[in-house]
Amino acid sequence: MVPTVLVFAGLDPGGGAGLAADIAAIGALGGHALPVATALTVQDNNRVHEVHPVDSGLVLRQADALIDSCSIDAVKIGIPGSRANAAAIARLLRQLRAADPLLPVVLDPVLASGLGDALGRGSAISALAGLLPLATVLVPNLPEAQALGAVPCEHVLVTGGHAQDGELVVNRWLHDGVERRSWRLPRLPHTYHGSGCTLAAAIAARLALGDAVEDALERAQDYCHQTLAHAFWIAPGQRIPRRILHPH
Repeated sequence: MVPTVLVFAGLDPGGGAGLAADIAAIGALGGHALPVATALTVQDNNRVHEVHPVDSGLVLRQADALIDSCSIDAVKIGIPGSRANAAAIARLLRQLRAADPLLPVVLDPVLASGLGDALGRGSAISALAGLLPLATVLVPNLPEAQALGAVPCEHVLVTGGHAQDGELVVNRWLHDGVERRSWRLPRLPHTYHGSGCTLAAAIAARLALGDAVEDALERAQDYCHQTLAHAFWIAPGQRIPRRILHPH
């Protein structure tokens, strides 16, 4: 049976971020995404113009139908879209953890788009507060990590792509607040739409496949870097990671 990842994220009609990114990345790594839409957006490869949260009751019904019929091997959370949706997802996670206390949960704490556009109603940080204690792995970029401060997550991978200096991107893995390991990757020359979604989804896929956390982090970063190295453009501006990598 193919491992499944229950995904909560927004729909990007440009296909660069959110559910589209998650589905492709999880599938490319051998898993199957179960995508639950938390928000509908109006956006292109550069800017988010509108975000419309899905009703929290509909979020619950989408997920319940899957939970009732499918085995869930991991969960990946992107934008909840609203505080009500975040609370609904937290209730679902507690329900899933009651049946499987070791269920991996990967949280991408998206506070804004790459260019600073809001991605939901109300305060993104307050919406995430109830989800943070339930995450196995938190994957913030540098600005998100600084905004969140100390978090109650066991594993945090802070990505360094937003640092503006140096030829290397340094990603740091903290375990219970203590740095355990860092990875140094060559800095690529472009900007990318959906790179954070891709990395978080890849980590969730590797955990669903049974990897230990360190192995999942390493393999997911390697995969994500390859998607960026082979990224393509659909319009001027940010490039789209090539999540389905074709052998040459």
